[in-house]
Amino acid sequence: MVCGGFVCIKNSLCGLNILYVLVSLLLIGVAAWGKWFGLVSSIQVVAGVIGVSTFLLLVAFVGLCGALKHHQVLLFFYMIILFMVFIVQFSVSGACLALNKDQQYHLLEVGWNNSVSTQRDVEKNLDCCGFSHVPVNDTCAADCVRNQSCNLACGDIIQQHAQEVLHFVGGIGLFFSFTEVLGLCLTYRYRNLKDPRSHPGAFL
Repeated sequence: MVCGGFVCIKNSLCGLNILYVLVSLLLIGVAAWGKWFGLVSSIQVVAGVIGVSTFLLLVAFVGLCGALKHHQVLLFFYMIILFMVFIVQFSVSGACLALNKDQQYHLLEVGWNNSVSTQRDVEKNLDCCGFSHVPVNDTCAADCVRNQSCNLACGDIIQQHAQEVLHFVGGIGLFFSFTEVLGLCLTYRYRNLKDPRSHPGAFL
């Protein structure tokens, strides 16, 4: 059967949702791995990543079940959820790509001030102290404190890589947002196709 037919669109939609399942499982695995090996001690960060991944996993299962069974209700709700996810993801990705250095620095400082555990992780992993300036007290978790050689603030180090990371995250987000547009088009087309194996007089 030529591409654009019932079977081809069904297989494409199933393949797309299997990709979403794999991505969500990968994100859950990375979050659990980071927490297990102590790379990330903030439970809020881990819980956020796992929560988003679980939501993506549920959406993918809804789309996969709807595609396999040609279930009109599941496919309809899948389209609605996918459209809302596309709007949010496209907006966030565009914001990541559009931020200038001053805005990046401000957002990094807000994130720094909102989580003490994140501060400890960054100071320990990057071997720096403080965000905008090196503190004079001994509350820093970096190894350089013991050697009394801490002369770099963490904000300066993070800022060097923030633009690259934001561009990478924004690019990945834009890529997946276009796969969601593809999923919307496939689902809309699939819902309006009649299963060739069904009875000729069956209701669409």
